[in-house]
Amino acid sequence: MINVYKVGDNLDLLSELDNESVDLIYFDPPYNTGRDFSDFKDKYPSMQSYREDFLRPRVKECKRVLRTIGNIIIHVDPTISHHVRMLLDDIFGEKKFVNEVAWVTGGNAKNKKKMNRFHDTLICYKMSNKSVFNPIYLPYDEKYKKSSSVKICEHIDKEYVTTAIHNSQPHINPRPNLRYEWNGHLKQWYVSIERMKSLHENNRLAYNKKGIPRIKRYLEEMEGIPVRDVWADINNVQAYEKLDYATQKPVKLLDRIIKMFSNERDLVLDIFAGSGTLGRSALRCGREYILFDSNPKGKDLFKESIINE
Repeated sequence: MINVYKVGDNLDLLSELDNESVDLIYFDPPYNTGRDFSDFKDKYPSMQSYREDFLRPRVKECKRVLRTIGNIIIHVDPTISHHVRMLLDDIFGEKKFVNEVAWVTGGNAKNKKKMNRFHDTLICYKMSNKSVFNPIYLPYDEKYKKSSSVKICEHIDKEYVTTAIHNSQPHINPRPNLRYEWNGHLKQWYVSIERMKSLHENNRLAYNKKGIPRIKRYLEEMEGIPVRDVWADINNVQAYEKLDYATQKPVKLLDRIIKMFSNERDLVLDIFAGSGTLGRSALRCGREYILFDSNPKGKDLFKESIINE
């Protein structure tokens, strides 16, 4: 069962999958808001019923089908995120928690009784310490360059920042073999004297007024700004990708999740697939996919979207 969109009860459909057959599971379930979204009704008798009768058996099945290097990402809002965290702690274990990501969704609705919700929550758990995680880096922007005092190297006209090359607390981790005098300063350095000479000869050292060096790090050689647990750089669904389906999520959001928590040719699964955004992203990112949903409209929209791309 690869690269398919199956319509039906996802609990029944999950039972058709083999143990440890999926690399990444992402899903955006109903939130028990009590609303009728036309494409699905989001109402349950109680929060306990929602969590225990609806979510628990599905999450347990998700754990069964995940590989030992797999991950699960559940996309919710802050009103139920704590319920989902407790459920995942119970099923996967507290030590399998990876991150809780705040995705800034935006919105300008007015609310006079409380602060407006401005983010969704991505709850990330792993199957084991060997689970896939691929750090993602963003290009250095002007804000970073200003805050990090980026300079231009006078020798080769490249942007750089500096980092310390000596240990300011050598008594904590003494390294006698790295303690020597350089440019009139006796310190414990992070590099050997041979390496220090090489850096100096290649103009990779920047000296302060006292003659103490720091090492130059050229921006073009650095990986970039690591993506952290607040994602404010991905906009909500834009007009050009909008389909006629409630609660659709942007493809770029799924691109990031897939690239971060799976590898190329891995199998990714969404048990609440809706219009199939995970599948569209999987095709863009070189992954295989399985999509489940109870609404046949979602499957039709997904087929239409991949034909038009």
